[in-house]
Amino acid sequence: MLALLLPLRSVVAFDVDLTACAQMVERADPLRFRTAMAAPVAARRTLFPLYAFNIEVARAPWVTQEPMIAEMRLQWWRDVCEEIEQGKPVRRHEVATPLAAAITPSDAAQLDTLIAARRWDIYRDAFEDEAHFDRYIDQTAGTLMWLSARSMGEANEAVVREAAYGSGVAAWLHAIPQLMAQGRVPLLDGTNAGVSALARKALGRLKKARQNRGAVSAEARPALLAIGASATVLDAAIREPARVADGTLPSMDRFALPWRALSGRW
Repeated sequence: MLALLLPLRSVVAFDVDLTACAQMVERADPLRFRTAMAAPVAARRTLFPLYAFNIEVARAPWVTQEPMIAEMRLQWWRDVCEEIEQGKPVRRHEVATPLAAAITPSDAAQLDTLIAARRWDIYRDAFEDEAHFDRYIDQTAGTLMWLSARSMGEANEAVVREAAYGSGVAAWLHAIPQLMAQGRVPLLDGTNAGVSALARKALGRLKKARQNRGAVSAEARPALLAIGASATVLDAAIREPARVADGTLPSMDRFALPWRALSGRW
């Protein structure tokens, strides 16, 4: 699997913007960078702008202590999505420009829901209920994985979103110490029992998705490699929930990517 062994110079055929997107993903989201490099070069032209967009939106609420400024940053990206959705000229930007070339108007509409969900990150309010938390994970992790998968090939949306819920919760559990340090209330039930129950639910949904791997075509499977070691993380949270607050969960990045890429068993 030569693509897995190639460094970033393998994308030199990209233009300046695509290369900037790839470099951003390599720095800020190494797991998705690795899995994108396991995809065909043509697919990377969509994956890198999508993943770079996700980085920009995810960090927008955290670069300022002023909610109004954070809202403005997110609104800027909502305006980009509106321009793409309506077929208008898209503002020049190293991520927005290649994103506009990579996605469809309907994709842009879904990305707008991802941005809207990120408004939760600006404030210190707890999630309203379990449905609110589940919706947040689905609109962020789920939407990103779904658009990534369908950009490459046929896939069942429900299966992809089930898998994304598992990996999204695993990543969320990793972020708990930082979120708590920032004064956020990241869990509906932060007790050991509550953490174990959430991890068990997420692992169950991930296992359900894996039982239906055939519903995701070979072409779309590279998008699901970003699940990484989510099952290992969730299993650890079930057995030793105190590791969540301690920040000692297993790494999401420790898994056999070449084997998964070759076998298709995400």
